[in-house]
Amino acid sequence: MDVNTIVGLFDSLEQRYPSAPVVCAKENGTWREYKVEEFTNNVNALSFGLIKLGIGKDDKIANMSFNRPEWNFVDYAIAQIGAIHIPLYPTLAEQDIRFILNDAEVKVIFVSTKEIYNQIIKLKADIPSLQAIYTYDTIPEARSWKELCCDKSEIDYTEIDLRKSRIDENDVLTIIYTSGTTGTPKGVMLSHKNIMSNIRALHSFIPRGVKRSLSFLPLSHVFERVAGYLCIDLGITIYYAESIETISANLQEVKPHFFTTVPRLLEKIYDKITIKGSELTGIKKALFYWALNLGLKYELNGANGWWYETQLKLANKLIFSKWREALGGEVKLIVSGGAALQTRLAKVFMSAGITVLEGYGLTETSPVIAANHFDPKNYKFNFVGKPIKGIEVKIAEDGEILCKGPNVFLGYYKRPDLTEKAIDQNGWFHTEDIGEIDSQGFLRITDRKKEMFKTAGGKYVAPQAIENKLKESLLIEQVLVIGENQRFPSALIVPAFENLREWCSRHAINYTTNSEIIKHSEVLAKFKREVEKYNKEFGKWEQVKKFELLPKEWTIDGGEMTPKLSLKRKVIVTNNNELIDKIYAHQ
Repeated sequence: MDVNTIVGLFDSLEQRYPSAPVVCAKENGTWREYKVEEFTNNVNALSFGLIKLGIGKDDKIANMSFNRPEWNFVDYAIAQIGAIHIPLYPTLAEQDIRFILNDAEVKVIFVSTKEIYNQIIKLKADIPSLQAIYTYDTIPEARSWKELCCDKSEIDYTEIDLRKSRIDENDVLTIIYTSGTTGTPKGVMLSHKNIMSNIRALHSFIPRGVKRSLSFLPLSHVFERVAGYLCIDLGITIYYAESIETISANLQEVKPHFFTTVPRLLEKIYDKITIKGSELTGIKKALFYWALNLGLKYELNGANGWWYETQLKLANKLIFSKWREALGGEVKLIVSGGAALQTRLAKVFMSAGITVLEGYGLTETSPVIAANHFDPKNYKFNFVGKPIKGIEVKIAEDGEILCKGPNVFLGYYKRPDLTEKAIDQNGWFHTEDIGEIDSQGFLRITDRKKEMFKTAGGKYVAPQAIENKLKESLLIEQVLVIGENQRFPSALIVPAFENLREWCSRHAINYTTNSEIIKHSEVLAKFKREVEKYNKEFGKWEQVKKFELLPKEWTIDGGEMTPKLSLKRKVIVTNNNELIDKIYAHQ
């Protein structure tokens, strides 16, 4: 069905998928399905409740919650009356919440939990535009979202239909504030057309037979939100994981065919599997490492020859079948985005019969610019695929990736100065990413333009490539490569403490705390060997000459990471100035 707005997509559901569950969530220990009729009734009841509150076209309504069906009800309810949805990540810092709600002049906010409700109540006096707060959880002193829902008999469908008829594909659907790694958040204005163009172009990337997806990445980010729209458009039922901690259990219950993720979570799955493998003994351990090493050598389209493929079939039967079972046993497709996917992870999962597609894009591009395809002829390791249908990509003289198409955002809210910098006079969006396009049209990302630095010797260094390589070590959880205007690059390293403790146990190294373990001479020597091993992959000017180990992981709550799990480089550098001074004290 040809629809050009999110409202049109929503309206088409009853005709196309009358009996299919749209979204599902755990309620009182069992999975609760919301089929199209109930979903539609909730949306309409909420829409008319908002109309009665006085919400008009282009008014801003915020939604601050982890993934749950109510998020979707509110999303569509806002859309079909021509208001603008402002999604907020649930663990945002207070100063960011205050800034966003004031900048967008939000009139109503929906929140999920008592903790978030208390946070908004505390800030309410600082937000003059905010008229009402509604909660998803039942909180005695708060107004529930259900109170806003009108009875079916009360709903004026003529008024809702009138509002819907006035919605144009170029209208702003949502303003998504990107946390960024520096400064105040920027409001990215995305239209119905922006997002619908992306959904349509992505249809061909979902193989036949995909009927269930598991969702755990935040809907407040455009990546998961568009994946959700895509699922709904294709009749794929979305199951919301209870939390990050319950993903393993939820995978077993739902047995999804599809889910989206970020590389960091795939890294954690891989590390857990390899730790379990290292604990095996005898023939089982030998078989595990035989299969793992086979997987790491995987190439597409049978390029390794018949003998490799014969061994791989055996490895899949004996070892990799257990990997698939750990993901529910029925996964046809995993889509990875948000950061660079290590090639070794893509290879080993693909060898195990689990297709991992890496894509590339930004909030400003709704989000996908390019993606690998499940068809091996349109897939390439170490690349993020070819530009998707309708999108032009070119590389500027300085290596920056430029993009043009219906997916490019309308601009930054209230910031024409930033919009002018981002979109040039010819309509090209400047991504601030550095990349290259090969002879077959595949795009490779080599670094962030703003994150590249120049050493004192005048050599440019792309830190992300080095960081991704170092993270291949089972002992390295997080790493930040630095060296702007210094003689050489160095690194701040957060060990993978669970793996490090196991290594210490095997080497009879005693310790009590993380702070103590990272000072032990044998531990430091081991990390030196790890760094030297991966340094060999880089030119001499790029190699990490010195490093410091840190006792605790960088987190969103600690302010060192964005909600998308990107490192806030300036924050980490500022917080570790003394260690950095120590590294470069005797150059």
